[in-house]
Amino acid sequence: MTPRTFDLGSTWHLPSTREQVWAIIADIDMSWPKWWPHCSFAAPLVRTDPASSAQEDILKATTAFLNFKASLGYTLTISIHPTKVTTPSEIDFDAGGHLDGTGKVTLTPEAKGTATRMDIEWKVCPTQRWMTFLAPIAAPAFTAAHALMMREGERGLIGALAKATPPDSE
Repeated sequence: MTPRTFDLGSTWHLPSTREQVWAIIADIDMSWPKWWPHCSFAAPLVRTDPASSAQEDILKATTAFLNFKASLGYTLTISIHPTKVTTPSEIDFDAGGHLDGTGKVTLTPEAKGTATRMDIEWKVCPTQRWMTFLAPIAAPAFTAAHALMMREGERGLIGALAKATPPDSE
């Protein structure tokens, strides 16, 4: 059976500048499990020798292995390896593990630069037999679980941004 390709997109609206969002999502130590509910490290980061000490090169030399626990009770282990990094606006990456494919995160300033729109694209196929087998009938449930996980990530990132951004002093 040929695995179904899931073309999943999410848009997050974040009340911080693009640079503030970038500082958290493109952290070379991959802080996502600190702020994303139901996300944890599956293994330590793997880093080859970067081409330079620039953040872009360090990110492209890094592979993160993350667990995402879905609301339906299953956990997906996914590797994320950036392939293109353009500070502070875009990260393309390869995904492996239980979902195989590609992804892209794009940051666009909103509200005259005081807010950011984050577009997340996933084009992935499940690699687990049970998911491939159930996809023809369970795709709507898998898609709904993904959407809920993404909303939780958006809320977590908004909270992390609030902690990282000092309040305006007037």
